[in-house]
Amino acid sequence: MRLEGKVAVVTGAASGMGKAIAELYAKEGAKVVLADLNVEGAEQLAEEITNNGGTAAAVKVNVAELQDVENMIDTAVKEYGTLDILVNNAGIMDGFEPVGDISDEKWELIFDVNTKGVMRAMRKAIPIFLEKENGVIINVASTGGFSGAHAGAAYGASKHAVIGLTKNTGFMYAKKGIRCNAIAPGAVETNIGSSMSNINQFGMERAGMTHGLSPRSGKPEEIAQAALFLASEESSFVNGTVVTVDGGWTSAF
Repeated sequence: MRLEGKVAVVTGAASGMGKAIAELYAKEGAKVVLADLNVEGAEQLAEEITNNGGTAAAVKVNVAELQDVENMIDTAVKEYGTLDILVNNAGIMDGFEPVGDISDEKWELIFDVNTKGVMRAMRKAIPIFLEKENGVIINVASTGGFSGAHAGAAYGASKHAVIGLTKNTGFMYAKKGIRCNAIAPGAVETNIGSSMSNINQFGMERAGMTHGLSPRSGKPEEIAQAALFLASEESSFVNGTVVTVDGGWTSAF
């Protein structure tokens, strides 16, 4: 029970990595707010967690909407009295468009979800953490956050920004009892591909050159184990860094 008594918010919690993280956190004793645009999926997971002896509440959240993000944090405080752990997991893919082909609309959508939503959730959580002089932020970035060959221009740039935000926050609040780290998953078996449309053939072919080097796809549960470590006191001296979880993929280049 490494998270006993803790309150956690997990975005994108209805499926994939977010679901695996939420399930593991609940198993380890945390009270979990399950935030997802797919509120039916979040409610189903909340019921499953409750039936297994855990504690969870579902809330409908579009992380691109400021009001939804702030309500998500307020829900944790209202339901469970505080917030200890924020996991920014929700994200969408682009269509592998290189910069010459990206539209303003797609660029803005990717950044609204993948970057601005993360910033807004962190901004809302920070005052709670400062008052307690304790708090953990975990941002799910991507190997595309430090590599240029894993997606299109918008997704790669949005995840690079998340890593920069993570490092800055870890440094800025290091003496305030707040830790902020990122996880950079490689290829993982999730449904993020469903957010892709109008695939850019040129960009896909270029990115495919490196995707072929990935030794295997990861399981959401393997990412959840890294998220548990970063949320627990076992990682008390880990701050402002990126934990790559990709089976050795990016060690090749």
